[in-house]
Amino acid sequence: MSRKPKPPILNLTPEQESEATLKIKRFMEDRFELKLGSFEVAEILELFTTEVAPHYYNRAIFDTQTLLKERFESLESDLWSLEKP
Repeated sequence: MSRKPKPPILNLTPEQESEATLKIKRFMEDRFELKLGSFEVAEILELFTTEVAPHYYNRAIFDTQTLLKERFESLESDLWSLEKP
């Protein structure tokens, strides 16, 4: 039974994907003395883009909503202060 791949929430340009692949390879070699091939690194990168990235994406959306809410509240307050009696 093959699993249907989830679409990545994070789409990288070919240059970004190449750079990320190189960074993963270096990290695994430096940190764990583990030499991975291109296939293994591509699988790790796919894991991050499909399973891990959504958590960061959702957190960024939440943080942006919070920031915008605070800014709009401040703007609303500024507008009320301009009101004439």
